[in-house]
Amino acid sequence: MRRHRMMSVLAGAALVLGGGAGAAGAGDGAGLSGTDLAPDQMGYSKNVEHLANVPHVGPFTGQVGSDLAFQGDRAYVGNYQGFVIYDISDPRNPVTLSQVNCPGAQNDVTVSGDLLYLSTDSSRTDDSCSSEPQSATIEESWEGIKVFDVSDPANPVYVTAVETDCGSHTNSLVPGEGSDYIYVSSYGPRDSYPDCTTPHDSISIVEVPKDDPESAAVVATPNLFPDGGNPGGTDSEGHGYSATSGCHDITAYPAKKIAAGACMGDGIIMDISDPVDPKVVERVQDTENFAFWHSATFNQKGTKVVFTDELGGGGAATCNADIGPTRGANAIYSLSKRNRLTFQSYYKIPRHQFDTENCVAHNGSIVPVRGRDVMVQSWYQGGVSLWDFTNSKRPRELGYFERGPLEPTNVGGSWSAYYYNGYVYSSDIRKGFDVLRLKDWWLRGAAKVRLDELNPQSQPVYRSSRR
Repeated sequence: MRRHRMMSVLAGAALVLGGGAGAAGAGDGAGLSGTDLAPDQMGYSKNVEHLANVPHVGPFTGQVGSDLAFQGDRAYVGNYQGFVIYDISDPRNPVTLSQVNCPGAQNDVTVSGDLLYLSTDSSRTDDSCSSEPQSATIEESWEGIKVFDVSDPANPVYVTAVETDCGSHTNSLVPGEGSDYIYVSSYGPRDSYPDCTTPHDSISIVEVPKDDPESAAVVATPNLFPDGGNPGGTDSEGHGYSATSGCHDITAYPAKKIAAGACMGDGIIMDISDPVDPKVVERVQDTENFAFWHSATFNQKGTKVVFTDELGGGGAATCNADIGPTRGANAIYSLSKRNRLTFQSYYKIPRHQFDTENCVAHNGSIVPVRGRDVMVQSWYQGGVSLWDFTNSKRPRELGYFERGPLEPTNVGGSWSAYYYNGYVYSSDIRKGFDVLRLKDWWLRGAAKVRLDELNPQSQPVYRSSRR
């Protein structure tokens, strides 16, 4: 592990059907952003068009929208109340195929063939979709991974569940020939939690046999940090940074048999040649600017990694002059053939937000532009940023979409924003499901890259997908 000093929420399933697209926002905000925007007003650059919004409805109203995955003409959107499946064959008019009412934070989703994997990171009375909250101090409490059959998207079927240590905050797919391997990230151990005691320096690996998903089980819990990981502390300016006690998120690059982990106080690269025995081969820390290593994204070639810092846990206003451009930001690293990480620069949106708006680097994905490194990314109430890191030393924003501050004040904004088959899809915590279109002429080539399936935490080789 190398240290370096750098410059200066948040059993069967009941279904609710129906729903279509609707307008969102107030007034024309072309060219407006940040503190120029009135409450809930949409703002956007000239190269980004807002096509549709589908609000949360029914029991999902007022609940927290979370992560997304894609398959064919469908988008799967997590929510603390369960998940929603949308028909996106017409991106201007997404249609709700089903809502699965199955409460449990965060309900991040991953799809593989006919199966959907749902992360539950809140202690529940049991593993059913009718469970109730129950203290993690009670040994019989449950949290972990639920498996659904989504072969009929209008009628998903609950298949099984697998309990995992400390639950499942996020999950990442490593596909195998006969099985899916689900890397489960979790953290927050306490000695008073029977199923989540300290130390917790591991991940859980769930194997799901494709021809027998009912037999899904934990097959390994590798210890990624035998030395305990980053102990946490305070930097030279008095800013705190997190101790490592598990991982927050892992992104696999199966074609290269590697994965990048964002593990609270550490950023890591793993060799996943043997998916049930991952090996940490590189590890970095940033004790001057990173408070909480949150997520990771490879570029198309797997020669760079963008790590995010979720300063303030997603609920704080960090996109302002006081916090500055290097905290609550992205850190861009080059990745050598020997899997060595070398820091290049930071990227943070240049649009200051109101101090009532939670804003920090969050989930995004690559826009598969040939010969360039371009990414779309969520920044909560900072909106969706389109940015370029082809020059790793000089990243720059190319476009954006956002809304003005929520009234009444609340935690909200875009949780995840991903590029899929020509469009950008965003899960807004409060506003629901948004669809955006990128209008720059030089981005048209990206739309020619067609994927049958996208789990952003299991990155494809985009170049081989061109038709």
